[in-house]
Parts: sequence; structure tokens; C-alpha cells
Amino acid sequence: MNLKDLYIDFFVSKGHKQIPSAPVVPENDPSVLFNTAGMMPIIPYLMGQPHPYGKRLCDYQKCIRTNDIDEVGDTYHHTFFEMLGNWSLGDYFKKEAITWSYAFLTEVLHIPVERLAITVFSGNKFIPFDEEAYNVWKSLGIKEERIAKLEDNFWIAGDAGPCGGDTEMFYWRSNDPIPLVFDPEDDRWVEIWNDVFMGYVKHEDGTVEELPHKNVDTGMGVERTTAILEGVNDNYASSLWKDVIALISSIANLPYEGNEKSMRIIADHLRTAVFISADPAGIRPSNTDQGYILRRLIRRAIRHAKALGIDMHSDWEQQIAGLIIDKFKNYYKELETNGKVALEVLANEKIKFNRTLEKGLKEFNRVTEKCENIDGTTAFHLFDTYGFPIELTMELATERNLKVDEEGFKQKFKEHQELSRTASAGKFKGGLAGNGEIETKYHTATHLLNAALKIVVGPDVHQKGSNITSERMRFDFSCDHKLTEEEKQEAEDLVNQWILEGISVEVSEMPKEDAIKSGAECMFIEKYPDIVTVYSIGEVSKELCGGPHVKNTSELGTFKIIKEEASSAGVRRIKAVLEEK
Repeated sequence: MNLKDLYIDFFVSKGHKQIPSAPVVPENDPSVLFNTAGMMPIIPYLMGQPHPYGKRLCDYQKCIRTNDIDEVGDTYHHTFFEMLGNWSLGDYFKKEAITWSYAFLTEVLHIPVERLAITVFSGNKFIPFDEEAYNVWKSLGIKEERIAKLEDNFWIAGDAGPCGGDTEMFYWRSNDPIPLVFDPEDDRWVEIWNDVFMGYVKHEDGTVEELPHKNVDTGMGVERTTAILEGVNDNYASSLWKDVIALISSIANLPYEGNEKSMRIIADHLRTAVFISADPAGIRPSNTDQGYILRRLIRRAIRHAKALGIDMHSDWEQQIAGLIIDKFKNYYKELETNGKVALEVLANEKIKFNRTLEKGLKEFNRVTEKCENIDGTTAFHLFDTYGFPIELTMELATERNLKVDEEGFKQKFKEHQELSRTASAGKFKGGLAGNGEIETKYHTATHLLNAALKIVVGPDVHQKGSNITSERMRFDFSCDHKLTEEEKQEAEDLVNQWILEGISVEVSEMPKEDAIKSGAECMFIEKYPDIVTVYSIGEVSKELCGGPHVKNTSELGTFKIIKEEASSAGVRRIKAVLEEK
């Protein structure tokens, strides 16, 4: 039995209900391109919304983080990873959470207690030292010299909202003698689990007070913990990756040793690309947002496959992606449903990129005819526009007795990274966002627009994604043509008609099968548990949704479509605003 199954079985035995993994592309959260942490899909329930499954939840969640994409290639960075989590929504608190964490580590995973160390919150000017967590660990047999008190053990999403101290569990990942005293700065101690105790709320004015209903949020990384349990210092040498690496090695006819970086990048990036492509949101390679990340991952994998000498005209990427799909499809049904789509995306992007590389060679020939050396700006242009890695540029330059300003390239690359990080800071920070009054109105407006498009365009229209901020809503839907001015006006008029009618928005909970039979629509059926929340707007709309929504359509103001454009093949995008009456 693998780590995911062991984890779920343990917490189900403690009264938790397993909830499905949410899609990697979040609904209605403009703060991120992807779900970056296991707790993100739980945010509405941590904020107080009742969960249909009750107060004790557990899951394994697909996560994607790409702000460290250039670090992938070492032993432990990944763009896609899985997080194990268990939650208490106003139910149990520190004693139970810590006791169960300790029991899972020592009794289920059989980690020797002498290899464990702990950090707890030391307190700050608002919140006192977490003496309760400290004493619970001591009562379980953890020695005082193995418990460190740190002010950094504090969690809050953003500048205000639910917050509190956390306790982290560390494992001695070394064959060196285990020191008696725990030093958190010693990197031989590796964090494997984190229990966050949301016992407080910080207000916008900086004041902090205790929450009446306290939550527990935990997180354990599957990749890191598996490597630790198997005693390997390279995540890619664990059982999670061994077969994928072995296949890449076989295709390239090269050993893993000496080619680790390229093989890790190919394995990691293709795995992430498969999950993005198979996601119900229908993301395709493009030059913006999630599509840009998808394209970048696939092209980086291709560059490293070429570096290994893999034949670009073979089906190498299909073999690797097929193995990844087979490994995960029993856990994530969208890989079974959309696996062929993911394979097509990879094949098409490989063909496009090979053409781009050919154009890049022509560009290289053009610029080198007129110069004795290649400056940093030119080298970066070849990389950024044509996908030329600096190694390829230098190799071609050497053949022509040209020099490359490698330092200049590195400076341009660094500037590009800083610009990318600055531009995407909001999109990757995550947090308890998107539940204000205006965002709530836009959530409801998406339901009305979806219903209107089904009438105006046809019943085969389905929501493919949405993005909401306090300024506007963005709604992606399946459609094979650009909307006419008449269609846009008719859809807008229908939404405003329903707003003027003042229709009540009703909410109910029911089994998922009953909801579907009743005609309720949903965007991502796989993400919903067996008991679901259904929002009905009179006879106009009935959808499975996590909310939040207004009580009556009359609260929305005037609906206005600002723009209608293509999003990707077979998907159109509408941007709209709500104006005060």
C-alpha cells in the first residue's frame, strides 16, 4: 500500500471523510494560475462556509508551483506535486492533531522517534508562545532538546484573515550520528509535515483576536516523504520516479548517472504537462497564463530530450506520458477521461516547437553572418524567441569560431526572471481571496451568463473556466464561433432581465447523483464529493458550486459585456462588469 492510501485510511479511521482532489486549475480565484497548496480548495470552508462532508476532512491534492521552474533538475524541486492533508473545521484542535500526526509517523510509517524533531510557535507581540503544542509533544515522548521554539512558525494568508501558530515535524535525513539537540538551521533535518492551528483572526487594522471556531490545516508532501521513507537523497531515485527515469534512460540509451539534470527535467515537466492538459479546464499551449506555463514546460522538456540525443521524430514523449497516465489514472479520473487529449497536446506542441527551432537556426545564421561575436542580448533573443538554450548557442558558435557573451546572457536571463516574478507575484501568492461582496456578486453573475448563453447560443454551451476579481468577471465557455453583436446583446439583455426580476438564490445539499439527475450543471464533476451544494436561481439556473452567492439577483446591479474573444480552440471568453444602478 502506498503513502496516499495509508494516509487516507488512517484519517478515515479517525472520523475524517475523504474529499476528491480539486482540479489543478482553480475556479474563481484570480490570485493563482494553479492550485499551489493542498489547502487552497478548502479556503471557503476555513472561512466558515459549512462543508457538505462535515467538520473532519482528508484528501490528496494535485498542486502545481512554477515560480521555481528553473530550479527543477536538482534532487528535490518539482513543478507538479501531491499534498496530503487533513482538516478540522471547528472540531478538534491541537491535542488531537498532534497526537494523530505522531501516531501516523511512528506507528503507520514506522519512523523511529529518535529521527524526529519538532518546531513550535515561540509567540509574538500579538499571540503568546504555543505552550499547549509544546506540552503535547513532550507528553508523547519528544525530548525538550528536540523541540525548537521559533517565531517563524506562524501562518497567515496575506495581510489579514485567519491565522495562528504551526508546528512542523522534521526527519533526520542523514547517515551521520543524530545530534541530541535539534538545530533547525542544520539542513540534514528535513521538514516532512506541518500542522497549522488557525486559532486567531487578524483584522485590517492590525488587531488580533481569538476565533470562536478554530481550524486545523495540515500538509505533507508525497514526493519528499516517499524519498525519506525509502532512504534516498534524490527524490527521482524513489519508487515514484524510478520507472519514468528508467524509461527515459532506455529511450535515450544513456544511463541516469551523468545525465541526471536533463532526465529529471523531462520526467517532471512531462508529468506536469499531462496534468495541466488533462484538467477539465481545457488548457492548451498559448502565450498567456496557464497556457504559457504549459508551453514552457513542454518546450523545456523537448530541449533536454534533444540534449540527450533522443530522436525528435520518434514517439518518445508519448511513451513517457503514457506511463505517467497509467501510474496516476486510478487516483485521478481525469487522466483516464482526458488522457488522449494530453497525448495530442504533447504531440502537436512537439511538432510546432521543432519548426520553431528550425526558424531559430535560420535566425542564428542570419545574425552570425554580420558579427564576430554573439552579445548577451542576441543570445537571450535566441533563447526567449526561438527556445535556444545557451548551451546550443555556444555549441554552434564554437563551430564557427565565435565567442558568446555568456555573462551578458545570464544578466538578461536574470532580468527576465525578476520581471516574470514581479509580474506574476499576485498570481502565485495564493491566499484567502475572492470572497468579498463584489466578488460574491460576480460569482452569481457567472451562473446567469452561463444560463443566458445556453439560450442564445445553444444547449451545448458549457462553462470551461472563470476568473473573478473585484473589478470584473471573465467567463470561458465552449463555442465554435465568434459571437455576433446580436448574440452578445441578447445574452446581456437576458442577464439584466433576470436581475430586474429579483429572483431568489436558493441553496441546498444533496447526493451528487441526485443533483445531476435534477438537471444541475457543474464544471468539474470529478472535484465534487458525494454530497454536494446546489445553487438554484429560480427556473433560470441550477449548478453545483462552492459559492459564495448573493441572496437575490436584484443585488447585482447592471450587467455589461465588455469584450468577447477566443480563449483556445473551441473555447470563447467573455469579460463583463457589474455597474451600480
